[in-house]
Amino acid sequence: MQSYAAAIGLSVLGSLGGLLAASSFLLLGDGLRVKLVPAAISYAVGTLLGAALLALLPQALEQLTPSTALGTLLGGVLTFFLLEKFLLWRHCHDSQECEVHTSSAASLVIVGDAFHTFVDGAVIAAAVLTSIPLGLTTALAVAAHEVPQEVGDVAILLRAGYGRGRALTLNLVSAAGGVLGAIAMLFASQSLPNALPYVLAFAAGNFLYVAMADLIPDLHRGHIGGSSIRQLLLIGAGIGTIVLL
Repeated sequence: MQSYAAAIGLSVLGSLGGLLAASSFLLLGDGLRVKLVPAAISYAVGTLLGAALLALLPQALEQLTPSTALGTLLGGVLTFFLLEKFLLWRHCHDSQECEVHTSSAASLVIVGDAFHTFVDGAVIAAAVLTSIPLGLTTALAVAAHEVPQEVGDVAILLRAGYGRGRALTLNLVSAAGGVLGAIAMLFASQSLPNALPYVLAFAAGNFLYVAMADLIPDLHRGHIGGSSIRQLLLIGAGIGTIVLL
């Protein structure tokens, strides 16, 4: 029962924590936000890489053969590649980068974000059922990468004509998908307890994909991220946070 409560609580932390931080970013002036969002992206890269390679994957390898665990990870990478193509859930990380302006495309962003947070909630719950410390590191990685994503999602909705209050409300509703994902995983674990290591390996693929295909390319672009040394230090800080937890 304690692990169930922890799974729900950490899914709220992971799903809503990033949204609340993103909301505070949007209240800042453009100049300060432009400086802070790239720092959040660099830190998120570190937490995602650390959680995937130093927490989730090693835990999966304790119960699966290397070929099975790595094959499941590969399946996670390819699955999220296809989902990104069809659900349009990661477009930008600040209003200066957004290229999606229509209300229909903005609606797809909300749908994609809701599904994304559902998956994140399920991953956090699976990690908690394995061990609460693993659940904590997973929730931190989720919250960290939600910050730049939510800033981008709200920026898309604002560009599509939504008011600031409505945009934040819609993102809050989609973030609630994390709790539903956690509940679904808790129920699924009762009938399929042996599936947990596969979920962890699949989640590692998700985190690697987000870090390497979505966030790191942003850091390589000339208009975001600033000094390479600062980026590397923040990535290291993200990895260090995962190691210390």
